[in-house]
Amino acid sequence: MAALRVVLMPLFSVLDVLLMLTMWVIIIRALISWVEPNPYNPIVRTLRILTDPLLRPFQRLQWKLFRRPMALDLSPLFAVLIIYMLRVFLSELGRTLFF
Repeated sequence: MAALRVVLMPLFSVLDVLLMLTMWVIIIRALISWVEPNPYNPIVRTLRILTDPLLRPFQRLQWKLFRRPMALDLSPLFAVLIIYMLRVFLSELGRTLFF
């Protein structure tokens, strides 16, 4: 069990940090989208490249749920909520496995 703890605890920590960084990148993209960003700006392009694969399924889900275009894109909210739930699940799983 100690060997498993040595391997899985750092793995859970790295996964938690990656999920947290992903969540913040999505939040930053949502905030930048409110101020009409220049699509040719390298920062905006990088944020879109990083987040589009994550947000696209939620955008399709939003389209299927409401069946019409909406003025407000809720996909970042859905994505952040799912990532937050994954972080909570992983922390509880790590707590029950290792303590």
